[in-house]
Amino acid sequence: MSRLVVSYPADLSLWGRQQLDTRHFRAWLLRAHADATEGDVYEEFLDVGCCGSSLTVPLRVEAVDGPLSLESEVIYEEREACGIEGGWRVQSQAAPE
Repeated sequence: MSRLVVSYPADLSLWGRQQLDTRHFRAWLLRAHADATEGDVYEEFLDVGCCGSSLTVPLRVEAVDGPLSLESEVIYEEREACGIEGGWRVQSQAAPE
Protein backbone atom coordinates (compact mmCIF):
# COMPACT_ATOMS: atom_id res chain seq x y z
CA MET A 1 0.00 0.00 0.00
CA SER A 2 1.28 3.49 -0.79
CA ARG A 3 1.54 6.03 1.97
CA LEU A 4 1.89 9.75 2.60
CA VAL A 5 3.81 10.86 5.70
CA VAL A 6 2.93 14.40 6.79
CA SER A 7 4.17 16.33 9.81
CA TYR A 8 2.36 18.97 11.84
CA PRO A 9 3.79 21.44 14.40
CA ALA A 10 4.13 20.22 17.99
CA ASP A 11 2.10 23.16 19.25
CA LEU A 12 -0.99 22.26 17.20
CA SER A 13 -3.87 21.93 19.66
CA LEU A 14 -5.63 18.68 20.45
CA TRP A 15 -8.63 20.02 18.52
CA GLY A 16 -6.45 20.60 15.46
CA ARG A 17 -4.97 17.11 15.72
CA GLN A 18 -8.45 15.63 15.91
CA GLN A 19 -9.39 17.48 12.72
CA LEU A 20 -6.31 16.11 10.93
CA ASP A 21 -7.36 12.62 11.91
CA THR A 22 -10.86 12.77 10.42
CA ARG A 23 -11.62 10.53 7.48
CA HIS A 24 -12.70 13.45 5.28
CA PHE A 25 -9.50 15.43 5.94
CA ARG A 26 -7.29 12.44 5.13
CA ALA A 27 -9.25 11.97 1.88
CA TRP A 28 -8.87 15.70 1.12
CA LEU A 29 -5.08 15.50 1.50
CA LEU A 30 -4.84 12.55 -0.87
CA ARG A 31 -7.16 14.12 -3.42
CA ALA A 32 -5.74 17.64 -3.29
CA HIS A 33 -2.08 16.64 -3.12
CA ALA A 34 -1.86 13.48 -5.19
CA ASP A 35 1.36 14.88 -6.70
CA ALA A 36 2.99 15.52 -3.28
CA THR A 37 6.76 15.27 -3.01
CA GLU A 38 9.01 15.20 0.03
CA GLY A 39 9.58 18.70 1.41
CA ASP A 40 6.32 20.22 0.11
CA VAL A 41 4.58 22.47 2.66
CA TYR A 42 0.85 23.06 2.49
CA GLU A 43 -1.07 25.68 4.47
CA GLU A 44 -4.30 23.80 5.18
CA PHE A 45 -7.54 25.04 6.70
CA LEU A 46 -8.85 22.98 9.60
CA ASP A 47 -12.48 23.05 10.61
CA VAL A 48 -13.14 25.11 13.73
CA GLY A 49 -16.88 24.49 13.92
CA CYS A 50 -19.86 26.65 13.08
CA CYS A 51 -18.47 29.95 14.31
CA GLY A 52 -15.16 31.66 14.74
CA SER A 53 -12.06 32.34 12.79
CA SER A 54 -10.17 29.91 10.60
CA LEU A 55 -7.30 27.71 11.70
CA THR A 56 -4.62 27.26 9.07
CA VAL A 57 -1.83 24.84 9.81
CA PRO A 58 1.41 24.26 7.90
CA LEU A 59 1.70 20.59 6.97
CA ARG A 60 5.00 19.32 5.60
CA VAL A 61 5.40 16.22 3.44
CA GLU A 62 8.05 14.05 5.08
CA ALA A 63 7.81 11.05 2.71
CA VAL A 64 5.80 9.67 -0.18
CA ASP A 65 5.98 5.93 -0.71
CA GLY A 66 4.43 4.89 -4.01
CA PRO A 67 1.82 6.58 -6.17
CA LEU A 68 -0.90 8.25 -4.08
CA SER A 69 -4.58 7.41 -4.41
CA LEU A 70 -7.64 7.59 -2.17
CA GLU A 71 -6.65 4.16 -0.84
CA SER A 72 -3.21 5.36 0.33
CA GLU A 73 -2.38 5.46 4.01
CA VAL A 74 -1.85 8.87 5.63
CA ILE A 75 0.59 8.89 8.52
CA TYR A 76 1.13 11.92 10.74
CA GLU A 77 4.29 12.84 12.61
CA GLU A 78 4.91 15.66 15.04
CA ARG A 79 7.70 18.17 14.29
CA GLU A 80 9.07 21.27 16.04
CA ALA A 81 6.64 23.94 17.23
CA CYS A 82 6.06 27.02 15.07
CA GLY A 83 3.93 29.34 17.22
CA ILE A 84 0.57 28.20 15.85
CA GLU A 85 -2.50 28.80 17.99
CA GLY A 86 -5.79 27.07 17.56
CA GLY A 87 -8.43 24.79 18.91
CA TRP A 88 -11.61 26.10 20.45
CA ARG A 89 -9.77 29.30 21.34
CA VAL A 90 -10.03 30.48 17.72
CA GLN A 91 -13.77 30.77 18.25
CA SER A 92 -13.53 33.15 21.18
CA GLN A 93 -12.70 36.79 21.69
CA ALA A 94 -9.26 35.64 22.79
CA ALA A 95 -8.57 34.40 19.27
CA PRO A 96 -5.22 35.20 17.70
CA GLU A 97 -5.33 38.14 15.30
